[in-house]
Amino acid sequence: MPAVQTVWKGSISFGLVSIPVRLVSATQEKDVSFRQVHAADGGRIRYKRVCEAGGHEVAYADIAKGYELPGGQLVVLTDEDFEDLPITSSRAVEVLGFVPFSQIDPTSLNRAYYAEPTGDTKPYALLRDSLERSGRVGVVKVALRNKERLAVLRSFEGVLIVQTMLWPDEIRRPQFDFLDEDVEVRKQEMAMAESYIDTLSGDFDPDEFHDDYREALLKVVEAKAEGAEVIPAPEAAPAEGKVVDLMEALRRSVEEAKQGRATKADDDEAAPAKKTAKKTAAKKTAAKRKSA
Repeated sequence: MPAVQTVWKGSISFGLVSIPVRLVSATQEKDVSFRQVHAADGGRIRYKRVCEAGGHEVAYADIAKGYELPGGQLVVLTDEDFEDLPITSSRAVEVLGFVPFSQIDPTSLNRAYYAEPTGDTKPYALLRDSLERSGRVGVVKVALRNKERLAVLRSFEGVLIVQTMLWPDEIRRPQFDFLDEDVEVRKQEMAMAESYIDTLSGDFDPDEFHDDYREALLKVVEAKAEGAEVIPAPEAAPAEGKVVDLMEALRRSVEEAKQGRATKADDDEAAPAKKTAKKTAAKKTAAKRKSA
């Protein structure tokens, strides 16, 4: 694994066993980033930190954190105030218990970090393997960036992962008027909906999915950088007409899903043949060149 910045360094407390680890980010967002520029001449737009009271620019080192009270009064906190906070999990991943992963709502899951052992790997492997055998994950506390977080400790492809969670009071509860409505679904509609789900059911393969928007955007950037004309992507064909009847809409959905599956299956079968044909053509070309 290439060098990755260490986010946190400490140990996992597994009973009386201490496992030294470092946490590194397990994910990276691949977004296309832009600079803010003046449209007329392309000049970079810069922002200055200006004090509202005096109107003068303030250096980043002189900026502190202020908490606004309900009455509008500000309480200024310094770095020393944060250092004095009693966070027991600042140097240790504190295990609170072990639960089935299925009992954790995915809505509460946040950032994931790989835990790499920095000492003896035997206790690390013991915890990893015992978690896999038990089918459970650890519920832990860990302090990251001066904030104590709830997290799950789980095993993934031979590595322990610490995945932070939102606290229960950070998750909004659904409160919508339609939840009080008594909606009746017919058996035929349910059967057709289940048929649609069955048609598209299969194993999850992340390599099948791509960020089409990012790829198209990068092509636009490359084309403009080379001075080429940007050709807009063809628009999707409009729908034949709005289907009012729910059963008819479900029926068409099932048919289209089956057609899509059949087309994909044909493409998957043709792919190896295309590769073989390309290899054969390449060999023939090389043979001709050699004989010539």
